[in-house]
Amino acid sequence: MQNSTRLILVKLLHTAAWAFFAGCILLLPVAAFAGYFGLALVLISLVIVEILILLRNRWACPLTNVAARYTSDRHPGFDIYLPAWLAQYNKLIFGSLFILGLIYTALKWWVETGRS
Repeated sequence: MQNSTRLILVKLLHTAAWAFFAGCILLLPVAAFAGYFGLALVLISLVIVEILILLRNRWACPLTNVAARYTSDRHPGFDIYLPAWLAQYNKLIFGSLFILGLIYTALKWWVETGRS
């Protein structure tokens, strides 16, 4: 298999993983709003596992290292099918959304369980 084909496969896998975790982050406040706190806890747990993986890999996705084997390109997004601006600011954007989702979920849970 050629390196270009391998890079395409890695980029597809990386994009699918990104979409999964971005979806978890975006779904978190929706689950909380609907009162599905069990689902919210699952979503939070999944994202925390991903954060731990990133931290263990010096704040980079392990798939980035795999993609780097097949190209010398290192521009933002060389390893994933996202616009360059989103690839560059991905952690800032979705990290902020995750924190806001956590705060909203905690406040919603607090109010709904009568802890106010």
